[in-house]
Amino acid sequence: MDEHSESGAGAGAGLDPRAELSEFLRTRRARLKPQDVGLPDFGRHRRVPGLRREELAQLAGVSVAYYTRLEQGNGRNVSAEVLDAIARALRLSDAEHAHLMHLTKPKQHKRRPSTRTEQVRPALRHLLDSIDGVPAYITGRRSDILAWNSMSAAVFGDWGELPAQERNWARMVFLRPDYRELFVEWDQKASDMVGYLRMDAGCHPDDPRLSALVGELSVKSAEFRRLWAVHDVKEKTYGVKRLRHPLVGELSLNFESFGLTDGTGQHLTTYYAEPGSPSAEGLRLLASWGADASRAGRGTAL
Repeated sequence: MDEHSESGAGAGAGLDPRAELSEFLRTRRARLKPQDVGLPDFGRHRRVPGLRREELAQLAGVSVAYYTRLEQGNGRNVSAEVLDAIARALRLSDAEHAHLMHLTKPKQHKRRPSTRTEQVRPALRHLLDSIDGVPAYITGRRSDILAWNSMSAAVFGDWGELPAQERNWARMVFLRPDYRELFVEWDQKASDMVGYLRMDAGCHPDDPRLSALVGELSVKSAEFRRLWAVHDVKEKTYGVKRLRHPLVGELSLNFESFGLTDGTGQHLTTYYAEPGSPSAEGLRLLASWGADASRAGRGTAL
């Protein structure tokens, strides 16, 4: 197969790392209640949602002034040990903990991301073509779709018919009504996509193309703006997706996403159905129809 911000973020600038750190810590603190972390709640009126900065600093074992500076976006020179303590106090998930480290990078220097088009190694393209009977594709930075096999085209539509800049999961999920119909639990898919972009933004806050994507989606989609403001993060892992395919009806597919270890940051994602299930039969039918499947479903899938 062929290869391929905050609201109002500009195309030529990245996201503001200080603002990203500040908002992430504030939203994580706001979701905790005193009883969640073993602190007494005396029932007094609380002016802010969640824990106070003083309470969070106490739990993390740092001074209030130190934590306040961090939550104001001053993460320079903060130690990994302090970040670990704050992560424990905030009860961060593994993905959130990693995001916090990316936002501060106490012992690393961020490099400006390359503006060159991402490439998929020929061996990986051969691997995709050899995966028979199940959808498989490779995504790169910003959820761009870089390469895919014929079963992906049969299930999701032929991405080769789209301009390269539109082969992007986030853009399709939020801006294409047909993808809203395709995913039975569209709300969960949308939340996942924003979580992936947030992780990417933490690793590469100075990426102008990511900032431009976030800015475009923020302008065009109220759902995206709402989810982006929550600052939830998520890593690509595994799970189940239910699809409403125009030719074979509902499909319940397990997916696995593997991060490639070649330094590209790309992911290989595969979908499969439980053997003997109606969904397995649906995939078998789509595979038997081959290119006709993607053409027949084109009006709804893409």
